[in-house]
Formats: sequence, structure tokens, C-alpha cells
Amino acid sequence: MNKQSSGSILVAVLLILAAATSRVLMYPDNFSPIIGMAIFAGAILKDKRFAFVLPIFSMFLSDLMFEVFHIAPGFWGWGQLVGYGILALITVIAFSMKKISVKNVLGYSLMSSVIFYLLSNLSFFIIDNPVYHTYTQDFAGFQQCFIQALPFFRTNLLADLVYSGLLFGTFYVVNNYVVSRKQIA
Repeated sequence: MNKQSSGSILVAVLLILAAATSRVLMYPDNFSPIIGMAIFAGAILKDKRFAFVLPIFSMFLSDLMFEVFHIAPGFWGWGQLVGYGILALITVIAFSMKKISVKNVLGYSLMSSVIFYLLSNLSFFIIDNPVYHTYTQDFAGFQQCFIQALPFFRTNLLADLVYSGLLFGTFYVVNNYVVSRKQIA
């Protein structure tokens, strides 16, 4: 495995932690950085274990903040574990991003948004809906679950694009203009 500079790792860690903090600050608008963080970590970090740890720990930390500060339920059910699994899946998918480009970041972000929408709503319907009784347990309820989630999907799609762009863009600028100038000096 190739070595990654400590400066690159530090920049990645700081960007991911800043994005996690913004998840709490942007509540209740659900303008969440989580998918962008998973794509970024999976694509940028060479140590794949670290790529999993950062976004998942950041999500756990923000869930803990929600709970401790009584902002919202931070830990709400078994379906939440599926959310962590989806985050890990998106990180794995981002491992395949061989070239960092605007087109690839855009494509991975859009694909990840759709994956999260489909899998998180499916898991809610199967795991949490029988507990919360939000929808009827039939095909009509299944459809309603996905229809009611469309406004969240629109917000998440926009957030995923914005955070992916911010994370990758900031990382590019810092590594190519700030870090490289220090190496020249």
C-alpha cells in the first residue's frame, strides 16, 4: 500500500470532522454531510480501515451529540444500524474512484444519494415501520414510505453534491496550493 503524507491525512481528518460538526449545526434542515464524507474518505484515504473509521465515527459522534444535548433522538432504532451499514457500503463504492475529477465526484455523489434513499427507506419500512406504525404494512404503505421521503431525498441530493464538492475541492486546493508551496519554500 502506498504511503500517504501526514499532511494529506491531517487535511482529510480536519475536513471530515468539520463536516460532521455541520451535521449537528444544520439540524433540523437535514442538510447532512454524511454521504459526502463517506465518498471523500473512500476515495482519498489510502488506509481503507481509516476510510471506514472516519465517516462512521463522525456519524456516531454527531448522533451522540444529538442525544446528549437533546437536539433530537440520536439513537432511535435498529434501522439506524442499517444506516451505518449503508455508509460503509458507500465508502466501499468510493474505493473504486481511481481518478478524482469533477465528473467522477458528481457521478459518485448522485449514485450514492440514490443508494442511500433506496436502502434507508427500505430498511425503515422493514425494520422500523412495524415498531412506529408510520405506514400500513402492505404495498400501499411501502409506496407511501418512498413517496413521503422524496422531499428528504431532494435535500440529501443537494447536500451530497455540496459537501462532496466542498470536501474534494478544499482538499485539492490545500494539497495543490498550500502544501505544495510550503514544500517549494
